[in-house]
Amino acid sequence: MIDKQKLISTINEAIAGSDIFLVDARISPANEIVVEIDSPEGIDIDTCAGITRHIEQAFDRDVEDYELEVGSAGLTAPMRVRGQFLKNIGNPVEALTRDGRKLHGILTAVNDDTTACTITVETKVKEPGAKRPVLKPEEITLPLADIKYVRYEIKF
Repeated sequence: MIDKQKLISTINEAIAGSDIFLVDARISPANEIVVEIDSPEGIDIDTCAGITRHIEQAFDRDVEDYELEVGSAGLTAPMRVRGQFLKNIGNPVEALTRDGRKLHGILTAVNDDTTACTITVETKVKEPGAKRPVLKPEEITLPLADIKYVRYEIKF
């Protein structure tokens, strides 16, 4: 079985000195390795190929056979690491809370230890004397422990 710590160390060597960050590295019992990376500027195929070559140099297929996939975290995949939250500040997001509320708004902040994020949502408020409710921005800060997922929201 491939050593996960050695894999993570090898990936960190490959991305050192760049703005790329590791989102996830998984190894299945069948030695299927899936590496997800991201960066504020996005990931291209050449970057994935370079990291793939770096990993293949560190892990000899003759010693232990494995399948390797290196790719970006995906546009609509849930955010899992601080870099993804920072990358998406100012972008529209969808968040599903553990109590079943679905929030649509703009990601405005993430705290320093990545335990909470702030989303600005538009809430209908009926002003006294007004005939119709108006939309007012409301900042909602949620602990990440209370959120099932936060992901970039694509609007057409």
